[in-house]
Amino acid sequence: MFRSLCLAAAAACLFSAAPRIAGAQDIDRVVSAELRPGWRQADGTHMAALHLKLAPGWKTYWRAPGDAGIPPEFGWRGSANLSGVSVVWPRPDVFEQGGMRSIGYHDEVILPLAIRPASGGDVRLAGDMRLGICKDICMPHELSFSAVLPAAPSPRDPAIVAALADRPFTAADVGGASAECRVDPSGKGMTLTAEIAVDPAGTREDVVIETGNPLLWVSEPRSRREGGTLVTRAEVRHVEKRPFALDRSSLTFTVLGSSHAVEIEGCSR
Repeated sequence: MFRSLCLAAAAACLFSAAPRIAGAQDIDRVVSAELRPGWRQADGTHMAALHLKLAPGWKTYWRAPGDAGIPPEFGWRGSANLSGVSVVWPRPDVFEQGGMRSIGYHDEVILPLAIRPASGGDVRLAGDMRLGICKDICMPHELSFSAVLPAAPSPRDPAIVAALADRPFTAADVGGASAECRVDPSGKGMTLTAEIAVDPAGTREDVVIETGNPLLWVSEPRSRREGGTLVTRAEVRHVEKRPFALDRSSLTFTVLGSSHAVEIEGCSR
């Protein structure tokens, strides 16, 4: 079901501990999902969204959840007239969980779905989402949802529009942010140092590094601000303790600030 590695978060991922929630019906009261049908765009893409609602005090995770989190996964089996789906992730929050950093959402989150129909007609979207939900403990859960997404014109959903506006800025959006990277060997893998040329994103800045390779573990980065440059350093290791190459063009750096977020793709050098 889940390919979560949990890695250093064994103490946080207490799936075998006696949970305070027992049974699917109780868990269903913690998190629910609604598929918002959205609208068909001029280029043929259908913009819909998955609306997740969480009980007070509960959290779920971003695409890169941190050591203490569970990465979400989607499946679209049973859909019709569907060529592909891209999930648009709004800016997440950073939490401390069991002494480790986790990244995700609380209360509710709307995840826009950019849907590519196979042809010009209606789309039947049938999906399931495997996700982690956490309060005092973390546990995996699965949600199912379905709806017919009509090709006929329909008004734009303000809630989806707002979620799209809340996604991280691109490098171009903020005037050309970039990252210069250096990789040095370390005892068990590599040390990645990136100098990110980007204006401050708020009074607090957290950096998330994604490698594009699910078999590579990245430690929580240590970051410091040097004027217009955010310097961040992290350890990168193979989860199976194998030799590996780090593709710097596949790296993604997301700066999560208290005012906004910025996403930088690849290293400029």
